[in-house]
Amino acid sequence: MILNELLSLIQPIKIIGSTDIDITGIQFDSRKVVEGNLFVAQVGTAVDGHEYIHSCIEKGAKAVVLSKTEYIASAPKATYILVENTDKALGLIASKWFGEPSKRLTLVGVTGTNGKTTIATLLYKLTRAMGHKAGLLSTVVNYVDEEAVPATHTTPDAIELNCLLRRMADAGCSYAFMEVSSHSIAQERIAGLDFDGALFTNLTRDHIDYHKTFDNYRDTKKRLFDGLKKSAFAVTNKDDKNGLVMTQNTKAAVYTYSVRSMADYRAQILEEGFEGMLLQLDGQEVFVPLVGRFNVSNLLCIYGAAVNLGFEKMEILRVLSTLKPVNGRFETIHSSKGWTAIVDYAHTPDAVDNVIQTIREILDSKPTKDGDRKPILITVIGCGGNRDKGKRPMMAQIAKHGSEQLILTSDNPRDEEPADILRDMAAGLTAEELRTTLIIEERASAIQTACTLAQKGDVILVAGKGHEDYQIIKGVKHHFDDHEIVRKFS
Repeated sequence: MILNELLSLIQPIKIIGSTDIDITGIQFDSRKVVEGNLFVAQVGTAVDGHEYIHSCIEKGAKAVVLSKTEYIASAPKATYILVENTDKALGLIASKWFGEPSKRLTLVGVTGTNGKTTIATLLYKLTRAMGHKAGLLSTVVNYVDEEAVPATHTTPDAIELNCLLRRMADAGCSYAFMEVSSHSIAQERIAGLDFDGALFTNLTRDHIDYHKTFDNYRDTKKRLFDGLKKSAFAVTNKDDKNGLVMTQNTKAAVYTYSVRSMADYRAQILEEGFEGMLLQLDGQEVFVPLVGRFNVSNLLCIYGAAVNLGFEKMEILRVLSTLKPVNGRFETIHSSKGWTAIVDYAHTPDAVDNVIQTIREILDSKPTKDGDRKPILITVIGCGGNRDKGKRPMMAQIAKHGSEQLILTSDNPRDEEPADILRDMAAGLTAEELRTTLIIEERASAIQTACTLAQKGDVILVAGKGHEDYQIIKGVKHHFDDHEIVRKFS
């Protein structure tokens, strides 16, 4: 592609050199640069791409996009494109390179702290069940229609993202559903994407290590809605105090959902068990194989999005009744010994609280005969390393107050010492609470202990990792799957 055409979506501050040159590819990773490439120098948290401009030119890069004038050579051997923000420029250039694929799709983004994966995945499944080709970009796995593509981030980098969208469009997909993380918005990975709809789930404490304040985190999420076009739709959670904040400056048509107040889309639980719920949704009764009030919100969001996509309401409800939980999201495993395990990705205080409340409601609603032992909840939980330390004591406290037995253990320690993370969690408990809490650093042993303690009718919650099949310890990725360990001792 000719450089001048590739730059048509950005507004350079200055260009030094010719733009009438052929570009063979775009890269932001200096190690991947080859002859004829355009190199975009991004300022990362650990590495500044500007430091590698010279080596990229030596490797054959014909053009460089940069934001720091001091890296412009006095005797240029390549074309320099000076911009204000190289992250945003990369998104726009990547979109152009792949032929602006998001314009060939009906693209719906899902943002919020919890529920993104469930909503995006079930929308993808619902759309395909209705006979349409669709794509998915999620934390668990990406899909180009029915082809699974491994996921490495909640939202891929701008080049991979546009490449996947192009593959979806070329495969004949009409729709694409995408988890939009706060990191991807802040880092402009979604720059240049043409969203036809945006969905808001909820907002609770998460990623404060990155965003520094809750207000920054909230305002970053809000940017997805601020950028919507007039013809787009926004579906937001009225039960969350930030739900209407998200949409207050959007040009899109706004629709609300709620389980507590008047809204465009409403639902209530009529009956509930570990196998699913009978709901009154938009005036119709429907049984869904998902559990919990938080999943009622998720289903309302899905329903609202599907209605705005033009799908027929009764058909939406029919398909919703067939959809199974997403891997690692309130996933039920029944033991031959009579207890039940729930494997869930809950890794924020609010998510842990939601899952525990759901289990408690079901457990406490089950009648017991006089003299019978009342079933208990055993919770196994840890916190990730190199992440927001402030939520660790909060998560331990929530888990302790909602469970008869708490076992603190490792999650993904990453570069931290597991014992240090456990100390941070334990700080949220009183001395009396600690005396009845088990601290077992090795996660497999912690899960085995829970399985050994559980009796008929009890519930074990294994929280934090959900779909993940690995642990990262001192930079090394080890295979580890909560499901496998639970089944081994069930």
